[in-house]
Amino acid sequence: MLPEPSRLRRHADFSVAVRRGRRMGRRDLVVHAFDREQVEALVVTNHGPRFGLIVSKAVGPAVIRHRVARRLRHICADFVGQVSPETDVVIRALPGAATASSAELAKQLRGGLTKMNLLVSVSEEP
Repeated sequence: MLPEPSRLRRHADFSVAVRRGRRMGRRDLVVHAFDREQVEALVVTNHGPRFGLIVSKAVGPAVIRHRVARRLRHICADFVGQVSPETDVVIRALPGAATASSAELAKQLRGGLTKMNLLVSVSEEP
């Protein structure tokens, strides 16, 4: 499970990451990343990476959306120690995420983070 300090909760944090951060699209995910060091006024008590999820109704009914969110939270927990510490990552699930396996989602997330050079240490597949 994704630890509480590693979660994005505030709307303002999501907005900054999505609007001002970098974006990398994948088949079933869009990965947004924002380096918190770019904003001096941003006060963050957590000194590790933070992850947030956006799973809209386009993904499917509530049961499917929650299943996708649980999978993504579990996958993000594996990346907490691998992503640059001052980074906020927002993952937007696309409709294809509903039918994708956890392994496929993890591979796509790893690919997006790698393309943006956010992984501090690359290890084996989660």
